[in-house]
Amino acid sequence: MSSKDSKLFLITGVSSGFGRAFAEAALVAGHCVAGTVRDADGKARFEAISPERAKAVLLDVTDFGAIEPAVAGIEAEIGPIDVLINNAGYGHEGTLEESPLDEMRRQFDVNVFGAVAMIKAVLPFMRRRGVGHIINITSMGGFITMPGIAYYCGSKFALEGISEVLAKEVKGFGIDVTAVAPGSFRTDWAGRSMVRSGRSIADYDELFDPIRKAREQKSGNQAGDPHKAAAAILALVASKNPPVHLLLGTDALNLVREKLAVFSEEIAVWEDLTRSTDFG
Repeated sequence: MSSKDSKLFLITGVSSGFGRAFAEAALVAGHCVAGTVRDADGKARFEAISPERAKAVLLDVTDFGAIEPAVAGIEAEIGPIDVLINNAGYGHEGTLEESPLDEMRRQFDVNVFGAVAMIKAVLPFMRRRGVGHIINITSMGGFITMPGIAYYCGSKFALEGISEVLAKEVKGFGIDVTAVAPGSFRTDWAGRSMVRSGRSIADYDELFDPIRKAREQKSGNQAGDPHKAAAAILALVASKNPPVHLLLGTDALNLVREKLAVFSEEIAVWEDLTRSTDFG
């Protein structure tokens, strides 16, 4: 890859999981990566991957006041940001009734507000240059749902919608926006990275206990390969006409298609009542 083809990626949450896989793939492909980490050890480990092209930035995406100066610093000291990948996020598990509101606030602070704050910080630079690609890592849980992850699905539904609106707002500026929705991949999402609310209401035992147990057992055995996801991200960045929504994984594809079919059928069944609310 020639230097003129090399891009600068800003990736949040590069210490593990998807973020680390995305960063490593971009570096191997000859790109430069500014990656956010949360401590000095994470900084040292990340920059050791490629001392010349891997630059760690100490930043917590919920420290909203620190995001704009951090992005301005990257632009001034490292170079113009070509691609933002909003990867930082985590899963919350617990039935809605049993899960404290503070846990929902934290979920949205990281998964939604943190991503939006990053977008708002990079947009002025991308808009002035007339080029850029913003990639928001959502989830198949931004389309489909299952009991026990209401806060998580809510955050990912929100990010899907925000991404779609943003794509329409910035299309005329030469900026692409893609919401990437992975299915189940072998990351720490369902393991040490997941926050689990405690159980307190026996009425939910029959529904939820088997779901929680199955998710714990599946962790580490998911079908999705993070390295192949990273290759898909590079293909997405290289494409001339990237999509606004991209699913990753056969499970995501099948489950979202099933959801759309059920939704379409439900719309048809209730169409007469839907139409009955118009004037005249």
